[in-house]
Amino acid sequence: MPTLRLPAAEREGFAAGFRIISPLLPAIFSWGLVTGVAMSKSVLTVPQAIGMSLMLYAGSAQLATLPLFAAGMPLWTILLTVAIVNLRFVIFSAALQPHFSYLSLPRRIVLGYVNGDLGFVMFMNQNFANGYVPGKEGTYFGITISNWAVWHVSSILGIMLGALVPDSWGLGFAGTLALIPMMVHTITTRSMLLAVTLASVIGLLAFDLPYRLNLVLGVVGALAAGMVCDELTARHARKLSGGQR
Repeated sequence: MPTLRLPAAEREGFAAGFRIISPLLPAIFSWGLVTGVAMSKSVLTVPQAIGMSLMLYAGSAQLATLPLFAAGMPLWTILLTVAIVNLRFVIFSAALQPHFSYLSLPRRIVLGYVNGDLGFVMFMNQNFANGYVPGKEGTYFGITISNWAVWHVSSILGIMLGALVPDSWGLGFAGTLALIPMMVHTITTRSMLLAVTLASVIGLLAFDLPYRLNLVLGVVGALAAGMVCDELTARHARKLSGGQR
């Protein structure tokens, strides 16, 4: 049975593309999760929300159409809104044309479908020459397919999560849950962990204060804790360096 094998340069390019986009995948996951939760709390059913996500693959356009669906606007208005919001992809396509004009129409259609804002920017930053370059197509698909896959996994997960959260809890609660992965990803140092922990504790203890002052106090406490922790760490490092002289 014959097997499809990509050229080595394209396989290496695909792996390189994944490495290029990988630092942004947690943020993409969180954004997809939030979008999925918002869609599940709209007038769309779960199957409709999943179908819309798979076909449209454009977070900003998806969110822009939700109020229109809720207001019962005519279909032409919704389609026009999607077209206007996604006009930037015409510019993206024009910029990609010199790179992939030699490909067949079906392959260019696939290439256009998996394209996205971050994928386009990350690919263009590689400064490939126009025309055919070994590994260039693989790099493009490594970037964009990774983005596409993470987006849809997180979006569908958000749709399912939002469907499980009772409406009485509100969309804000579900959105907060969806943002947790992004917050956890940003905790890379002890001072940051201390700041997040202190902000959470202060926010909970001062929850009953008016005008959302608990959020202000939490932010101030987090900044103070982070600055103190960084200063103590710097002093400790200076002592260690002084003792080694």
